[in-house]
Amino acid sequence: MGTTQLESVPEPKYWHLKTVLSEALDSEFTVGEILPNERDLAARFGVARATLRQALEQLELEGRLQRRRGVGTTVAPPRVGVAVGTEQQVWPGAVGDAWHAADCTLGAPPASVAAVLETAAGEQVHVVRRSRVTHGQPVAAELLYVPASSVPDLSAIGAPSGAARARAVLRELQRLELEGQDSAVELGSARADDAKELDRLPGAPVLVVTTRFFTEGRTAAVSVATYRADTCRLTFGDSGGVEIHHDPERRAS
Repeated sequence: MGTTQLESVPEPKYWHLKTVLSEALDSEFTVGEILPNERDLAARFGVARATLRQALEQLELEGRLQRRRGVGTTVAPPRVGVAVGTEQQVWPGAVGDAWHAADCTLGAPPASVAAVLETAAGEQVHVVRRSRVTHGQPVAAELLYVPASSVPDLSAIGAPSGAARARAVLRELQRLELEGQDSAVELGSARADDAKELDRLPGAPVLVVTTRFFTEGRTAAVSVATYRADTCRLTFGDSGGVEIHHDPERRAS
């Protein structure tokens, strides 16, 4: 890295530094490479370390960098795309589904989910926990809420808990005729349990994709999937459901 001094600019100093650092990431570094320490970077650009930290934090938020204890600051891999569409209608767990079932418990859903499912206050539903990994990197965690009325034959299945129980719920759900689904996307902050599963700090920015599955004129299940906002980008098209795309040829961007 050559020497670049920041001159007086109309925009905040850290924002200009972010732009300069971003250009350096494109031209001088590869994915996974560790950046010089903060002292050396601050000296190179002639800024205070507080200004440098602001720029690094912004680049981390944008998914250009990853900072982890004991490792340092590294160039992040390309963002993966979250495609949201409505043309293809499929139940969770169908053939080709990239999610991995981890567990299934009984519990009362959040009030907002209970309202959509039209379950009574405090009524327990099946809560299927699933995760999604792309190129060895955790990118999403999902909670799928399924009322007992959607899987009435589940009581006859001898899988009390765990991944086996989760897969049993998904199989029973697929016995219903899916009439439609819709998805909504919003920005959010990672809760403690999601943060741990996604290898992020609590409060980190996330994308929350809520999907409702309909059958016989009612909502049969609700999926709340939490994606890492620093590694995902939204794409819109005619492909249904929510799927991950990854282009290994792209540099960090």
